[in-house]
Amino acid sequence: MPGRFAGKVAIVTGAGRNIGRAQTLLLAREGARVVVNDLGGGPNGDEVADGGIAQQVVDEIVAAGGEAVAEGAIVASIDGGAAIVARAMDQWGRIDILINNAGIFRAGRIDELTEQDWDLVVNVSLKGSFATIRAAAPVFIAQRSGVIVNTGSTSGYGHYGMANYSAAKEGIAGLTRTVARDLGEFGVRCNMIRPISAQTTTRTEGVMRTIQRSRELGQTYNWNRRLALRRMMPMPDSVAALAVWLCSDAAAHVSGRDFFVQGDEIGVFPERELHRAIFAAEGFTLDALDAPGSGEYLVGDIVNRFLPRGTMAH
Repeated sequence: MPGRFAGKVAIVTGAGRNIGRAQTLLLAREGARVVVNDLGGGPNGDEVADGGIAQQVVDEIVAAGGEAVAEGAIVASIDGGAAIVARAMDQWGRIDILINNAGIFRAGRIDELTEQDWDLVVNVSLKGSFATIRAAAPVFIAQRSGVIVNTGSTSGYGHYGMANYSAAKEGIAGLTRTVARDLGEFGVRCNMIRPISAQTTTRTEGVMRTIQRSRELGQTYNWNRRLALRRMMPMPDSVAALAVWLCSDAAAHVSGRDFFVQGDEIGVFPERELHRAIFAAEGFTLDALDAPGSGEYLVGDIVNRFLPRGTMAH
């Protein structure tokens, strides 16, 4: 039986391991021809690259009767994004699906992060997503079709010791919403997922140190909802299922949206909206904000939950 993506061509970045690998294998099982992009580096972005990582996934797909090619370009540049797209076009002459999954971690408190820490993380996660979309967009426009899925993170809502990663991942949210608007008239869709999986969370020394310090301070992990650890099963296949389903005709009406997936739970975040608002006919001044019913209404019930345990805000 032909799969859901028979005749389609897909590109997956960061496709050699974990979530990216699961996405790639699922696309191939459903009939897609896949460009498997992975530099083969480690989670910190400075390890020796291993091009064999992507080729292993290709070999697995081919052995199962599918079609795939390995591609080792670095996503963090316009030239890299162009090379990845060119590989698909040279091989199969079209692109139907782009899943941006590549990302790295370099953890550290804001006063400890170096310029290299910032640039490497932002370039791979955020600029890398831009680079592949920029290269694929003319193809999608000419075809008047295409689907993009970007990989964000709940770390975008704030995550102790990971300002670079948080900024990159929340930047992807804005990128996703704008690309959905830029390319919507051409029949192109763009969505984002925020995955959490015990197996796919990178357990580098720096990341584990920041997580431990966050717990010592009594902070929530990265957003205003504690991780349901009992549901953080090693389930990259669940993450893959959501990403790939968003590329299917079943989600043809969905674009510019933001999805969450953790173990056995999948959800969609609401569009951003004001929680509450105040008004001043003559415009706001400090005194107007101090006035009863103004600032108190706006922020009166907010508690600084980032202070150390037992500390009272003054």
